[in-house]
Amino acid sequence: MDLHVRPIHHREPGRVRAHIFLCMLAYYAEWHLRKNLAPLLFDDEDKAAAEKLRASVVAPAQRSTSAQAKAHSKRTPDDYQCTVFKLSSAIWPPSPPTVYSRKMPAPRPSTSSPSPTALQQRALDLLQVSL
Repeated sequence: MDLHVRPIHHREPGRVRAHIFLCMLAYYAEWHLRKNLAPLLFDDEDKAAAEKLRASVVAPAQRSTSAQAKAHSKRTPDDYQCTVFKLSSAIWPPSPPTVYSRKMPAPRPSTSSPSPTALQQRALDLLQVSL
C-alpha cells in the first residue's frame, strides 16, 4: 500500500479516533481502487491460478501466468500499457481545464474538461464511473 501511517499530533480522544477513521477509510478506498484497476496495473488479478502454482502454504507466493505475461510485455491483454498504482498519474496526467469566455453583456467564464483517452475510459469503465 502507498499510504503510510505517520505520527499524529492530536491529543483529544475524539480527534485521534477521527484521524484513525480517516486513515482506515483511505486504506479501504485504495484497496477498492487497486482491486478494480488490477487489469491495468501490474497487480495479479488471477489469485486462484497463482495459488494453484504454489507448492505448499509455506512456499513463497507465485504469480499467475497472466501476471507474468503482463510483467514481461508491460502490456495488458487489451494492449494498454501497464502501470503501478503509485504512478497512476500515467492514467490521469494532470491537465488544467480549458477556460472559455462567451461574449455577452456580462461575460461568465465556463470550464470544460477534455474527453478521456482510451486508457482513461477503460479505467473509468473498470471503476464503473461515468462522466
